[in-house]
Amino acid sequence: MTKSVTLDNFDRRLLELVRRDNLEPARSLAEKVGLSESAVLRRLRRLRKEGVIVADVAIVDPARLNAGLTMHVLVQMEREGSAIYNAFAAGVAARKEVLSAWHVTGSTDFVLLVTVPTMEAYEAFTNEVLNDDRRVRSFTTLVGIREIVRQDPSRAPLVK
Repeated sequence: MTKSVTLDNFDRRLLELVRRDNLEPARSLAEKVGLSESAVLRRLRRLRKEGVIVADVAIVDPARLNAGLTMHVLVQMEREGSAIYNAFAAGVAARKEVLSAWHVTGSTDFVLLVTVPTMEAYEAFTNEVLNDDRRVRSFTTLVGIREIVRQDPSRAPLVK
């Protein structure tokens, strides 16, 4: 079980700001939260060390990288079991086409977010990852037509 971390109002405000732009200079962050630059840097180091900030990443537009087709793939496994789920999860985690994957509840076992440049590339992906895997009972593909909302991590609420 993950150990929870206690956050004060300064920590919450810092997290809101770095979720919007993790390249904002500490001097600017300090002005916005009402702390010294050194206090901001100490807090950010602590938040990283404690696993609250798990990564500093860039959100990339797949269309700019010739991966303009987005699919949500709902995967139902043939059987249940942690060994089966873990092996499948490890396999999809190694695929560059898979941007995100979730183990979920309900009639679907996994949801994959897949980007590819062409339908031919998606067919190759499904053949290699889904059709040829005897652990997979079935899968359903939902093809993204148009992105309505781009994920903005700063919109997700911080738990108090």
